[in-house]
Amino acid sequence: MNLCDQNTIRDLLGRHGFHFSKSMGQNFLIDPDIPYNIAAASQADKRCGVLEIGPGIGPLTCELAQRAAKVVSVELDKDLLPVLAETMAPYDNVEIVPGDAMKLDLGALAAEKFQGLMPIVCANLPYNITSPILEKLIETPCFETITVLIQKEVAQRLSAPQGSPDGGSFSLFLQYYMETEYLFDVPREKFLPAPKVTSAVLRCVRREKPAVAVEDEAFFFKVMRGAFLLRRKTLANSLSAALPAYGKEDIQAAICACGLPADIRGERLTLEDFARLSKSLKR
Repeated sequence: MNLCDQNTIRDLLGRHGFHFSKSMGQNFLIDPDIPYNIAAASQADKRCGVLEIGPGIGPLTCELAQRAAKVVSVELDKDLLPVLAETMAPYDNVEIVPGDAMKLDLGALAAEKFQGLMPIVCANLPYNITSPILEKLIETPCFETITVLIQKEVAQRLSAPQGSPDGGSFSLFLQYYMETEYLFDVPREKFLPAPKVTSAVLRCVRREKPAVAVEDEAFFFKVMRGAFLLRRKTLANSLSAALPAYGKEDIQAAICACGLPADIRGERLTLEDFARLSKSLKR
């Protein structure tokens, strides 16, 4: 069954009485090269257990099943479960888990399902949960790699060089734990129904240790987020608003102690800069 053929998709969904849900951000791929290329980019092999989130009708799942030892796909939409039961019937190494990935303990799920295997993630993520699900996956240390199809604008921001105006606090949070690589675009016409934006594939590989050494990780992230609180303001003004326990003069002194210009904005700082700044502020 060609799960990227539009006639096949319509016949399949019609048999099961399925209707697309805008609230769930459902857009199914209609070019077989795309799921093939995403699965290849994930570098899944027989050593891997792959967690997929939002399999839809399963075109990417099929590609992953042909590469990995096991695929576990978490699907929120109950109406898709009978569809997946049909499309995944040929694959005995695929397990569909009904549920909300944002509410599941993904670390425990991986430990249960992928014993003896290297857990990785590969998914066509719904746009509306991209940031929160990525944050959850990053904070689940068992996942060695994360390969996702997401909105192009988001992929560009998450892979932006440190200290560039294209990034943000979440980009730096991601790059603190992971090495990121922007792989390729997926035009909107490759989906049914077509979304309003272009998509792209982003691959993240977990670092052996965080990108920079910090003494107080919680405070480091608090300073980093605070630097982007008032993005159009200077770093000193933004941190003054974010860290009311610190006087602006103290913040300005800490910025200067790090060798940074007094009028610098938070978007210009790298992870190394934030590590020095948070250490200076703690003093």
